[in-house]
Amino acid sequence: MECFHCKGKMIQGHSPFSADRNGYHISWEAVPAWVCTQCGEALFEENEVNHIQKALQNIDSETLAITRKIA
Repeated sequence: MECFHCKGKMIQGHSPFSADRNGYHISWEAVPAWVCTQCGEALFEENEVNHIQKALQNIDSETLAITRKIA
């Protein structure tokens, strides 16, 4: 697989993922990904993206429940 950014070689490995949204920050240290050996760019496969999206939706829901109690 070729990196979309620098055209380097992509290998299977792990990469961090983080997001700032809706009043919180979340990060995972080592999500399975294709990682460029040249520039370090990460490409997450569909399965990992789906899990990340599901986790963020759950956290969004819980964040909304918490902030309703504060307001």
